[in-house]
Amino acid sequence: MTQKILNLYGYFKKILNKLTPFTIILARISTGWVFASSGWGKLQSLENIINYFNHLGIPFAEFQAPMVAMLEFIGGIALILGLGTRIFSLFLAGIMAVALMTAHAEDIGSFTDLFKVYEYGYLLMLLIIASTGAKFLSLDYLMQKSLK
Repeated sequence: MTQKILNLYGYFKKILNKLTPFTIILARISTGWVFASSGWGKLQSLENIINYFNHLGIPFAEFQAPMVAMLEFIGGIALILGLGTRIFSLFLAGIMAVALMTAHAEDIGSFTDLFKVYEYGYLLMLLIIASTGAKFLSLDYLMQKSLK
C-alpha cells in the first residue's frame, strides 16, 4: 500500500514538474496584464493619482505618482513579453509592498489580514516570478539562449 502511494505521488510529481514552466508563464502574462492595465489607467488620470498619493502621505507625490504609473505600465508589458522579468518583478513587488504599508495600512491589523488584500497576492506572485525567471516563451529566454 505504501509503495502504491509513493508511486502515485511520483507520477503526479512528474506531471506537475512538466507543468511548472507553463504555470509560471501564465502567472507572468496574467500579472503583467494587470500591471500594464493599472499603469495605463494611472497614466490617464495622473492628477487623481498625485492627489491620492498626497492623501496617503507619500512624499514627493508629484514625482512618485508618474514614476509608479510608468513602472506599472512598462513593467507590466515587460512581464508579458518576458523581458527583464526578474528585475521588473522586484520593482513591481516593491510597489505592492508600499501599497500594503500605505493604502492598506488600516486594513491590516494582523498577519492573517494580509490574505484579504489582493496586493499581498500580487506581491507573492511577483516574488515567485522573480525567483523563477520568465521560463521559455519569453524574450529573456531567447536572449539567454542566443548568448550560449
